[in-house]
Amino acid sequence: MVTPGHRLDTGLAPYDDRMTSVPTGSGVDAVRAVRTVRAGRAGRAGRDPQRRRALLEAADRVIQRDGPEASMAAIAAEAGISKPILYRHFGDKSGLYQALAERHIRRLIENVRAEFLRTGDVRERTRATIDIYLSSISANLGLYRFLMHRASAEDQATHSTVAGVIREVSREIADAMRIEARFADQTRAYIWGHAVVGMVHTAGDWWLDHPEVPRETVVASLVDLILDGLPAAAAVTD
Repeated sequence: MVTPGHRLDTGLAPYDDRMTSVPTGSGVDAVRAVRTVRAGRAGRAGRDPQRRRALLEAADRVIQRDGPEASMAAIAAEAGISKPILYRHFGDKSGLYQALAERHIRRLIENVRAEFLRTGDVRERTRATIDIYLSSISANLGLYRFLMHRASAEDQATHSTVAGVIREVSREIADAMRIEARFADQTRAYIWGHAVVGMVHTAGDWWLDHPEVPRETVVASLVDLILDGLPAAAAVTD
């Protein structure tokens, strides 16, 4: 573990923008040149998976402590490096955001997916799936709010990464609903699959702001709405 105040040996020379020669010419060409240099640095710095993991773990500790207010300077200090060197490992702040999103959001969604797609009673599977989601975001509240509220709002690439992962599980839930509920209308199954994921996400956000409400109450309410309300609506529209 990298402790605060410990300087992580990066094996890199101190960062200095003067070392980078940017060709003269149009502004667009200059920007492209800088991005190419930064991407090359990030690629070289990111070759050591242990070093990258240590930096992400330092980011995890700071974000869990400070939540959405966590700063890049605090993350760098936790890792024992300077902020420019932190960025060199990920290309820029956006690269760090995306690495954190892949690290945590994908893991959460994979756990949710595995629970919902297992065999067994659909009500129990739905209950367990929602419970895993809610318990995970409440146990990692700082990380959840940092990624879903701050990083996704600040950075379009991170927003796209998170949205893409969520769409994956939405499609799989839609397929399961279409097969198990025997929906003849595939379009409606996909609409409802995405709606269910959005509903659970929004209800989870509400619950985090109302911790006095038992998690079991939120889970049971959502299960009733999904498994009793949607089939009733399907019967009316069929």
